[in-house]
Amino acid sequence: MSGESRRNKIMQVISSASEPVSGLSLAETFDVSRQVIVQDIAILRANGHSIISTHKGYMIGVDNSYARVCKTYHTDDGVEKELSIVVDLGGQVKDVFVYHKAYGVLRADINIKSRRDIKKYMEDIASGNSSYLNNITSGYHYHTIVAESEEILELIKEELEKEGFLAKLRDYEPVNFWEDNI
Repeated sequence: MSGESRRNKIMQVISSASEPVSGLSLAETFDVSRQVIVQDIAILRANGHSIISTHKGYMIGVDNSYARVCKTYHTDDGVEKELSIVVDLGGQVKDVFVYHKAYGVLRADINIKSRRDIKKYMEDIASGNSSYLNNITSGYHYHTIVAESEEILELIKEELEKEGFLAKLRDYEPVNFWEDNI
């Protein structure tokens, strides 16, 4: 495998990971030394990729991004369309969560950034004995959506609203879900 090909695959691994990826793990995956991975990360950064080093490993930086939580509603048939609206307009779906009266907030990171991510997500759900998280709340759920600007977030909100996906908060729902759940 060429260095360029390996670096492209490293970016795929880091971009799709919900947690930092260790240099040792990358070295084992690509059958190279940890030092080669360190050099690859340096080259990727020099080429403009925002990669952050943490004590647990490497992750994609989101320093210059804006986030908004939105409540949506749809049946299983609407999942792909909802996610496609977000990524097609330049957003990323960081997570999906529900507010259940008995269980509180139940959250899962999904980190969907592209149509390819959507396809994999849909295949993963279809291939297991699983269902979408929103099924426990009759189709109502929330997403944290991340984008490069407030303008993009506003476009996403408008399109979700136009397609009938946005839902209103109920009296029993907290306004700030992340206060106690980060």
